[in-house]
Amino acid sequence: MNFNVNCNNSIGLNGSKKIYIDPYEIKSETHDADYIFCTHSHYDHFSPEDIKKLLKDNTKIITVQAARAEAEKLVGKENVLIVEPNQNYTIDNMSFSTTYAFNVDKPFHPKANNWVGYIIDLDGTKYYIAGDTDNIQEIRNVIADVAFLPVGGTYTMDYKEAADLANVLNVKTVVPTHYGSVAGKKEDGENFKRLVKNKEVVVFDL
Repeated sequence: MNFNVNCNNSIGLNGSKKIYIDPYEIKSETHDADYIFCTHSHYDHFSPEDIKKLLKDNTKIITVQAARAEAEKLVGKENVLIVEPNQNYTIDNMSFSTTYAFNVDKPFHPKANNWVGYIIDLDGTKYYIAGDTDNIQEIRNVIADVAFLPVGGTYTMDYKEAADLANVLNVKTVVPTHYGSVAGKKEDGENFKRLVKNKEVVVFDL
């Protein structure tokens, strides 16, 4: 398995590059990140204290405008890429795209903030990281190999809404995230798994 979930929304991708997405509650200082992607500026998605544990020479941070100043303090302007939703990017020799990530009937992640999800192509595998979002029409046509979907409710879709999204996405594997501590219950991952059909579901012990 070339990925892991370190806490309720902190994701690691392992391959020719070491990539972290929304690192939070990092237990040890590894200083091995080639790239750090942050979906938005909330404390549990852009955490300077945790990012510092992962930084090495020339680590690059990809994030949104709201986190620009903090990111530049950490790695310098030359190593920060600011992104917007629904765009395609290439950094070094790695391609990725951004998706919309927002709430429909909650105030926490307004569409106007231009916060994002990511589809990252690492070594020929496409990983979709939804970020903090509801089950919105703009992401229901995502194509990827692995999808990381928030399931905890309150700030994002709940496990039933996430399972509905998983069942229409063109993906092979789905991984529930963002439950068990900041939001949601520990059983939300297994509840999500029971509702997903015809896909591999990987549930980490959060």
